[in-house]
Amino acid sequence: MKQIVVTGGAGFIGSHLCERLLNEGNTVICIDNYFTGRKQNIVHLLDNPYFELVRHDITFPYYVEADEIYNLACPASPVHYQFDPVSTVKTSVIGAINMLGLAKRIKARILQASTSEVYGDPSVHPQEESYWGNVNPIGIRSCYDEGKRCAETLFMDYHRQNKVDIKIIRIFNTYGTNMRPDDGRVISNFIVQALKGEALTIYGDGTQTRSFQYVDDLIEGMIRMMATDHFTGPVNIGNPNEFTMLELAEMVIRLTNSTSKIIFQPLPADDPKQRRPDISLAKEKLNGWEPKIPLEEGLKRTINYFRHQFII
Repeated sequence: MKQIVVTGGAGFIGSHLCERLLNEGNTVICIDNYFTGRKQNIVHLLDNPYFELVRHDITFPYYVEADEIYNLACPASPVHYQFDPVSTVKTSVIGAINMLGLAKRIKARILQASTSEVYGDPSVHPQEESYWGNVNPIGIRSCYDEGKRCAETLFMDYHRQNKVDIKIIRIFNTYGTNMRPDDGRVISNFIVQALKGEALTIYGDGTQTRSFQYVDDLIEGMIRMMATDHFTGPVNIGNPNEFTMLELAEMVIRLTNSTSKIIFQPLPADDPKQRRPDISLAKEKLNGWEPKIPLEEGLKRTINYFRHQFII
């Protein structure tokens, strides 16, 4: 049995990770300040004697004994990270410093949940880990993009300078149960609009592409990455199957049996035109890891969740 800290543990991804780690027989300390996390995501875990919930903001130091730390704390959708961009940067940068300091003191292995946003609006397609990115440092998305890029820098420097045992994953678009209806990500937006019979809003002409992975596939990749030896990453964790926004909208309408129409709005500033991971490194280093759940199956599960959880 390991003692494992999960920052952002009440969030969409963190809550799935906490449950998986508990099911594998570990003690889990879930840290969250509920900026975007929700207690209802982890309330069913509170009766487990090996689960501990701590309300805390990681921009302030936290002291605990642990074997492993998963650092997931940070708002991840544009709606939320742009609401308070200064706080977003502080969470990524000061939060990383605090968690790395903790890992250094207690000699714990620590994993950073980075993002495909470090690639910005990529000029290389698909994106492999050696690509340095095309990021606007002063745009409205920069608080998240550059915050995560700086966090990666800190992780590598703590590793080189202080021999901290680090792991870095770059998460591509992920969806699934436990998402908030006001999450602001495209899949949750489309599903909520379709279930309400409202028009699905596409920003731009709908030809921009994304690659979507179901949350269970991501959690498997995270756990495999944490278990590796002599490999720090970064490594892409995502689904290489690419879809246009128009294809996604049409699929959601079909799967919800909705009568919703599709409308188009101007593309937001610095919104990437395409995003698809090269997962060759993940396959090599993570025991053949690759996504298993196709988009249509994952969408069915997510639609069912929204339909029953929020009575839409």
